[in-house]
Amino acid sequence: MAKKSVKIINEVQLKPDERDYTLTFQKCTFTYDDGDLILDGFRFMWRRPNGRLQTARGQARIPSPEELFTLLHLASEAGWFPKPSQWASLISKNSN
Repeated sequence: MAKKSVKIINEVQLKPDERDYTLTFQKCTFTYDDGDLILDGFRFMWRRPNGRLQTARGQARIPSPEELFTLLHLASEAGWFPKPSQWASLISKNSN
């Protein structure tokens, strides 16, 4: 399944790091296989100092739990990600 395109629907970001790179959390629509498969989802991405996305074979290093949870909190405050009080019920639905 080859990814064709990604459309960013919403994005929150942290303050730039010491190199002026910015860690972001995004809600996206992913289009695969010439439009035959379209899925919504989330991803973490870095933005370069010039504001462009730093693409990396599907991986974005998240420096700490504090930064991870800050991004999730910002997204929930923006209204497009579940509130922290809902997280426990989401985890129990999807755990083995």
